[in-house]
Amino acid sequence: MIILKHLKQKFMAFTDMFKDKNDINEKSVIGFMSFAVMVLFALADLITGYLGKDLVVQEFIYNSFLIITLGCFGIAGIEKIFVKKEKEDEDEEV
Repeated sequence: MIILKHLKQKFMAFTDMFKDKNDINEKSVIGFMSFAVMVLFALADLITGYLGKDLVVQEFIYNSFLIITLGCFGIAGIEKIFVKKEKEDEDEEV
């Protein structure tokens, strides 16, 4: 029973990410997941290279993850800058 309660709490926390008002930056989550896939590609390439085999990864797949990572972190960073400036402007007006 305790396990089901714990799983329900974790699932509810996961669904909170999709609400309009939350503390989680979805773009950062997606960017981190994309970066993790890129790191896994790199590790797999190093391991297979050490074993003497060639890991064939299509260039457009890797570039797609690169663009997603840079785009997500770039947009999240720009949002932080402009939201901070907007809050400062609102505080000055009051």
